[in-house]
Amino acid sequence: MNKRNRRLSVLALLFVFCLVFPGFDSSAQKARPTNTGWSQVPAILSRIKAPTFPNRDFEITKFGAIADGKTENTEAIRKAIEACNKAGGGRVVVAGGVFLTGAVHLKSNVNLHIAEGATLKFIPDPAKYLPVVLTRFEGTECMNYSPLIYAFEQQNLAITGKGVLDGSASQENWWAWKRTGNDAVRRLSEFNDKGTPVAERVFGEGHKLRVNFIQPYRSRNILIEGVTINNSPMWEINPVLCTNVTVRGVTVVSHGPNNDGCNPESSKDVLIENCVFDTGDDCIAIKSGRNDDGRRIGVPSENIIVRNSTMKDGHGGVVMGSEISGGVRNVFIENCKMDSPNLDRALRFKSNAKRGGVIENIFMRNVEIGRVAEAILTVDFLYETGASGPHKPVVRNVTIENVRSASSPRVMWIAGFAGATIDNIRFNDCVFRGVEATEQIQHAGSISFRNVTIEPAQKGRSRNSPVAKP
Repeated sequence: MNKRNRRLSVLALLFVFCLVFPGFDSSAQKARPTNTGWSQVPAILSRIKAPTFPNRDFEITKFGAIADGKTENTEAIRKAIEACNKAGGGRVVVAGGVFLTGAVHLKSNVNLHIAEGATLKFIPDPAKYLPVVLTRFEGTECMNYSPLIYAFEQQNLAITGKGVLDGSASQENWWAWKRTGNDAVRRLSEFNDKGTPVAERVFGEGHKLRVNFIQPYRSRNILIEGVTINNSPMWEINPVLCTNVTVRGVTVVSHGPNNDGCNPESSKDVLIENCVFDTGDDCIAIKSGRNDDGRRIGVPSENIIVRNSTMKDGHGGVVMGSEISGGVRNVFIENCKMDSPNLDRALRFKSNAKRGGVIENIFMRNVEIGRVAEAILTVDFLYETGASGPHKPVVRNVTIENVRSASSPRVMWIAGFAGATIDNIRFNDCVFRGVEATEQIQHAGSISFRNVTIEPAQKGRSRNSPVAKP
């Protein structure tokens, strides 16, 4: 195509875009907001410090554990953790084979170390996760089966090593509850709507609410490093109401239903780095509680850094929502790779008029994206219950810069509704190739492009600083 025809083609595309999205301004560049967001990162990193532990080892085999893949070792592991805690801290070491266990409850100053070549394999019998504990199920507080690894109001905790944590979940046990546990999910939702006291929201035996794999609750100074996590009943790593969390060098391979990789929830000062996520749901999903329960607790997730990680299969690379009623702010994503025919979106926001929530100050830069199935950026405010409800969600101040993609149906898929806010979305210095369809944008405010190239699957086009206000 010669230069004259290429220019006509670009003008035609912009003309169509203006017809589809009235208010789109393709004229001169408008003032670009000053972006000082990344200047916050050094201060956040200065507060995130991995805990250290005394140079003492408590080998679980010395407390009666047997690595034959048949013997239950729950009690031996409990005794080792108790001894380590009482001694003032150290490592509880799992080494030398496959150890079966039920729920593991960590205590302060304990580093659960899974050595290379070792597997801590969790028994898929719900009775092994009783008595019930205070937990969150998809953003609502309740009393339920214990997560596989759990800590409540502890500090200086770690799970480290090059070994394997295997949740043993399959379609024959935990994952089947996705289909058969709807009555329990509905009951918990009713408790949320009615404001039922948490002490009365008792599940566990006789109910089918799945458990998360790793859940420190109201805890601080946490390190999860090096381990491989497989076959989780549900969410893999879910710090709730926690402060100072490091997730480093972790590999998650789990493709069951709702198998999110890492879900910081109502937590602050969180670093996720050098990880690999290959999941059945969102790779990373940042959350802050569901509906009225999330507003009752009212704690946002904030000051979260995601860097140097790889996102493979999953519904989204980095996601905020859908349990987002407490809000999210100050999220920084950089130097990541996202690529899979089974990865749906790179950056995703999801909420509705029952969940509401304010999501703001989100920054993504230096990200390489291969193939995604839906869009580079998705904002879905019609998720599940849509515009039915009084709480208008907000997404604002989002900057995507130096992001490159090889193939995606769209750059943006944005579904808002009247009264909700989607505003100040900025794309700077990006290249999006292999784009197959026109962007879908509903009820959005300012969306700007600066030095952005968009190449359709068959021919190229570029945009510089238009602002869309449909």
